[in-house]
Amino acid sequence: MAQTDPGISPPPPLSAMLETLRERHGLVALGGGEKLRARHESRGKIMVRERVDLLLDPQTPFLELSPLAAWGLYGNEVPGAGIVTGIGIVQGRACMLIANDATVKGGSFFAETVRKHLRAQEIAEEHRLPCLYLVDCGGAFLPEQDRVFPDRDHFGGSFYNQCRMSAAGIPQISIVFGGATAGGAYIPALSDQVIMVKGTGRIHLGGPPIVKAAVHEIVDGETLGGAEMHTLVSGVSDHLVETEMEGLAKLREIVGALGEIGKITPPPQPPAAPKLDPAELVDIVPTDLRRPYDVREVIARMVDDSAFSAFKPDYGATLVTGFAHIHGYPVGILANNGVLFSESAVKGAHFIELCDQRQIPLIFLQNITGFMVGTEAERGGIAKHSAKLVYTVSNARVPKYTVLIGGSYGAGNYGMCGRGFRPRLLFSWPNARIATMSPEVASTVVTELRRQSLKGAADEAAIAELDRRTRAQFEEQSDPYYATARLWDDGIIEPAQTRDVLGLCLALSAGETRDTGPRPVYRM
Repeated sequence: MAQTDPGISPPPPLSAMLETLRERHGLVALGGGEKLRARHESRGKIMVRERVDLLLDPQTPFLELSPLAAWGLYGNEVPGAGIVTGIGIVQGRACMLIANDATVKGGSFFAETVRKHLRAQEIAEEHRLPCLYLVDCGGAFLPEQDRVFPDRDHFGGSFYNQCRMSAAGIPQISIVFGGATAGGAYIPALSDQVIMVKGTGRIHLGGPPIVKAAVHEIVDGETLGGAEMHTLVSGVSDHLVETEMEGLAKLREIVGALGEIGKITPPPQPPAAPKLDPAELVDIVPTDLRRPYDVREVIARMVDDSAFSAFKPDYGATLVTGFAHIHGYPVGILANNGVLFSESAVKGAHFIELCDQRQIPLIFLQNITGFMVGTEAERGGIAKHSAKLVYTVSNARVPKYTVLIGGSYGAGNYGMCGRGFRPRLLFSWPNARIATMSPEVASTVVTELRRQSLKGAADEAAIAELDRRTRAQFEEQSDPYYATARLWDDGIIEPAQTRDVLGLCLALSAGETRDTGPRPVYRM
């Protein structure tokens, strides 16, 4: 039985964590608050999430990405980082939607807004999804300009991405509902087609205050960059519409004429619901990461017909590997069932190469403290064997998708396709934890190093305070909301939703033409 540290409060049950997650999603959906929502609607403008709903095909899913970006930052005054991104179905085609929320700081770009925008474009490029920009923004948030403007992965990177995707035949289409100011003007200006809403849509590299300061010209925003001027005079806009509803209908019409891009490839076999109910996961998965459980119980509630064909089940048993289907699409699953030993790592590398050769997408279910340590492990070659797993994860050419279902600590994060190893999408459960090590281990390491440095002259009261501060730091920084606020994942999802989320991900990549070069399988 796992020992309980009396200095650590037990985590709440998963059901309570889910209530917290739903509550926070609900708060973010309100945008900038009642006052700013009322002002937005008084101008005849539709709320950003309603725009998204009106654009999507009825009764189709919308996979929102990073809805809790910037959570806990800026005094929680930038919910969702002021932008809604996600994958939805428009005219039967999977599309990436990138929509500014003008009720949040006027739709201005903070550092997290830029990261969220860039991440949506990265996902769109990997899956060849048309990008639909619902523009209502005020450019960079000037007090944050040093974190938004100058670097490679700052605001300019989004325009670079637009140019590259357009050149690659991935449609870039904008509808301008409100402002598109300063750098924001390039979102529509670099699009393949542009719609502007009369009376509210405006595009200008420099707004009236900048024009006055720079060239001493006094001009109103409509004359400077209004929808009529840009459609009838400058040619920046291709379509002038009277209302937002008309504009959304026009956008759907344009998407409907895009040809085959974005159309989803049906699964090779009919989907089958799991025999075991995914809703039971809330009672199966412990939130205390020190409590063991059998990850095969999770897999059985995630895959079609609860059917899982294990690979090497009697070897390296702390890594569960095997084949299954999710919503009719074939997958290879790697799931942690304890610490990774050399045998587990070699088995994982072998399995990844099998899937890579057979062009089967990979699903990683992370609940990992790391690789085994100690004299015996080092003499047995844990460094070189774990490196084999890291190497094959890095070089697998099939789509990879990762879900953090528990702990994600240290090098185990790397071996199980953490963010640094470019999974197509990575999601977390609300019980997940991500850090170099757990708070308990971190505090032990730090305090022991301090004792050694003081060579017997340690002040135990000071050591106890260091222990407390270290635990508090690691508790805070390993929290899933800390991670998702900084876009270390693509969103926190509910365990029962995971099967459907992964099914949509697999559908996006199913029709890809993949690299058919040599794919050797080394038995390691």
